[in-house]
Amino acid sequence: MPAPSRRASPPFGIRLVTHHFLALTGETPDSFRLLLDRSAFWKRSVREGMPESARLSGRGGGGAVLALLFQKPSTRTRVSFEMAMHHFGGRALYLSPSEVGLGSREAPEDVARVLGRYVDGIMARVFQHDDLISLARFSGVPVINGLSDIEHPCQALADFLTIFEHSTKEPAGGTLTFLGDGNNVCHSLMIAAALTGTHFRWCGPKGYEPLSDYVDRFQEIAEETKSRLELTNDVSAAAGSDFLYTDVWASMGQEDEAEKRRERFRRYQLNEDVLEKSPGARVLHCLPAHRGEEITDGVIDNPNVSVVFEQAENRLYAQMAVLERAFSE
Repeated sequence: MPAPSRRASPPFGIRLVTHHFLALTGETPDSFRLLLDRSAFWKRSVREGMPESARLSGRGGGGAVLALLFQKPSTRTRVSFEMAMHHFGGRALYLSPSEVGLGSREAPEDVARVLGRYVDGIMARVFQHDDLISLARFSGVPVINGLSDIEHPCQALADFLTIFEHSTKEPAGGTLTFLGDGNNVCHSLMIAAALTGTHFRWCGPKGYEPLSDYVDRFQEIAEETKSRLELTNDVSAAAGSDFLYTDVWASMGQEDEAEKRRERFRRYQLNEDVLEKSPGARVLHCLPAHRGEEITDGVIDNPNVSVVFEQAENRLYAQMAVLERAFSE
C-alpha cells in the first residue's frame, strides 16, 4: 500500500493530522491524485477480485470497526461506507440521529471521547462543520467527513473518479460547470478541480456564490496547477462545457427557503436547452435529485450524456480509498 502523502494545513480550521479526511482544502495535487488512483484500484479489485491482503485491522487484532454517525440521512453515504468496510473485512456501526443527538442530547466532544474508546474510526454526516472538528480533536481516531455544511469531500472524490473515467482531456478534466447554489458540494468540487488542473465555472444567481475562502484557496492551488475559475450569473456561460453538474436547490435544513430558492434558481435548471449548447458534455448530479426542478428527466435519464448512476457507484470506491488512507500508519 503506498504511503499517504502528508497534507498541507488548510487555510481555516485546526491543523489536521494526516489520517483525518475533513476537507479538500488540506489536500495537495499529489495527495489527491493518489486518492484518485487508489479509488480506481479498488474499483478494479471489487469487480475482478479483492487481494487477500485487503484487510483493515482494528484494535485487539480483529477487523476495524467504523462508527457511522448521522445527523442527516443518506442512502449512498451509508451503503457505500458499509460495503467498503465489508470489502475490507471490517464492520460499520450505524448510529442514527435519534440515538446520539449530537450537539443537542450530548456535546460533540463527549460523543467523540466515548466513541474513540470503542471504535477504530468515525464517519460523520453533520449539519455543522465545527462538530467534525470537535470529533477529530477529541476522539483520538480517524474522522471522515461524510458531509457538512461547508464541504462534501467524499462526494468530490467520487465525482472526479467519474470525470477522469469519461474525460477526453489529459491530464485534467477539461471544463466543469456547476449550475446552482455555491454550497458544500460546490466547495469540494471546485477545490478538487483546482487540485486536478480542471477549469471550474460556477453559474448561479447573485447572493449564492461559493464562500470567498474557497475562491481564495482555489486561486492558491491554481498557481501550481494552472486551473481557471469563473463565477458568473449568466446561464449562457455554461456553453462549451465538458461536464455539467447540478445539485438540489434547497438542502436538508433549508426547507423554509425552498419556494424562494425555486424562484431564484429556476433559470439555472440543467435541461435539454443547456445541454444542447455543450455538445458531447457529460452530466453529473450527487443525488438525490428533485426531478423537474434542478434537472429534467430527459437529461438525467439520457444514457448518452448522464453518468449520474456511475457517479453514485463510484462513491463506494472513493470511500475505500479514503478508509485505506485513514487506517494507514
